[in-house]
Amino acid sequence: MSVGEARDMTGEAKSKSNIHLPGVQEELIKAVAATGKPVVVLISAGRPLIFNWTADNVPAILYTWWLGTKGAEAITDVLFGDYNPSGKLPMSFPGTEGQIPIYYNYYNTGRPATNDSDRFYRSAYIDFSIYPKFAFGYGLSYTNFNYRNITLNSTSLKGNQKLTASVVVSNTGEYDGTEVVQLYIRDLVGSVVRPVKDLKGFQKILLKAGESKTVSFTITTEELKFYNNDLKYDWEPGEFEIMIGTNSKDVKSAKLTWNK
Repeated sequence: MSVGEARDMTGEAKSKSNIHLPGVQEELIKAVAATGKPVVVLISAGRPLIFNWTADNVPAILYTWWLGTKGAEAITDVLFGDYNPSGKLPMSFPGTEGQIPIYYNYYNTGRPATNDSDRFYRSAYIDFSIYPKFAFGYGLSYTNFNYRNITLNSTSLKGNQKLTASVVVSNTGEYDGTEVVQLYIRDLVGSVVRPVKDLKGFQKILLKAGESKTVSFTITTEELKFYNNDLKYDWEPGEFEIMIGTNSKDVKSAKLTWNK
């Protein structure tokens, strides 16, 4: 079944205070799901929407955004299995409007929560999760991918040395599929505040069912640079965290030091 926003709900000067599925659409989804028939929900919209019941109870969701003249053909190819999807979300989807603004590369706080059970005098909600409903970079496939721990060629670098970070990705499902492997880096201490992670690279790989591949990223000091208080684009020595994963939340990590 197809739900979502009307075409004139998105665009310039179209802000909304409520970004749930409009009207009674989620009630309709509940009624259709109650029949016991397998349901695939198509959501057409120009923004992230909130559809928590649907996300938690419907077997499959295809977020189509707003597509062009070939949109119907593309949707049909995915629904009938002629194409195995590999798209990833370009933004975080909130679970409630109270989480907005919500984005993956936020700044740390003085008392960060480490999980949803860590709420006592922390930067957390007492009535809701600290995590987005769907993280930046999230996306599913008709197959499954498994990531092994990161391997670094060195945990102590200096100057213009290059770092190689590798991870083995396996297709553990029954179908061939394409995965977007994402690289994030965190500068643990900076002269100006640094985000908890920054997307620094990605690779799109095709894996046949049962196949594994080693994916490697070459990292130089260029990936460590930022604008400091003097507006100089430079990097600073210290400790860094390398993260590789299928989205911004589900990552493998490893730490290293990099000195000048």
